[in-house]
Amino acid sequence: MLRLTSFVSALALSAAAGMAEDITVGVSPGEHGEIMEEVAKVAAPMGLNIEVIEFSDYVVPNQALADGDLDANSFQHRPYLENQMKDRGFQLVEVGTTITTPMGIYSDSLQSMDDLPEAAQVAIPNDPTNGGRALLILQDLGLITLAEGTGLVPSPLDVQDNPRALRFLELDAAQLPRALADADIAIINTNYALASGLSPKEDAIAMEKADSPYVNILVVQDGRQDEPWVRTLVEAYHSAEVKAFIDEKYEGAVLTSW
Repeated sequence: MLRLTSFVSALALSAAAGMAEDITVGVSPGEHGEIMEEVAKVAAPMGLNIEVIEFSDYVVPNQALADGDLDANSFQHRPYLENQMKDRGFQLVEVGTTITTPMGIYSDSLQSMDDLPEAAQVAIPNDPTNGGRALLILQDLGLITLAEGTGLVPSPLDVQDNPRALRFLELDAAQLPRALADADIAIINTNYALASGLSPKEDAIAMEKADSPYVNILVVQDGRQDEPWVRTLVEAYHSAEVKAFIDEKYEGAVLTSW
């Protein structure tokens, strides 16, 4: 009887394993990848096996998702997705919010923004949404004034007043930590700051305001948002276990949206 029970249990476990669904999720380096690995641990007992695939830039993950090479991605905020869909015609849709990572201003040579010299070289991301985000931070600090009507995607061409004659160096977001060797300041996304060993809490000389509109999101192909695995992915991400991991590991540098 014991052997029969064990055999039935083994069949049940095998059937349960067969019901598990495998998905691939694209992420950017740093906190997005680290958090998704934790999400995968939570999702596995829920019947969802997540393979996490890391991309070194912000362009490829949406193209890969649109091409069907990924099932979902987790690396971008809403303004970036909206801009990508407008420019590239992607048919993608947000299915859940994840985290907010305030951008920071870093410097190898300055201790404070008060020390920023005239004609300082300022390194910013070269993609429209993150570059615009960096310029909006400078405007909030009173260093520049942007032309009206530029919304969330201004470019250096939209700088109307620049009393300190700041010089803008536009670089791929992943390269910005390296620019600290040459630029006076660099405005860096938190994931790339953390990946390069910079601490937003300890090393940033200024931070983006906490009430920015740049909440990050989970994204899938339009038409797949109602598939059962999507709900499981969001539930696993929004779990107490993942929230505790984020709060403990990042100590306020990464904020949860739930």
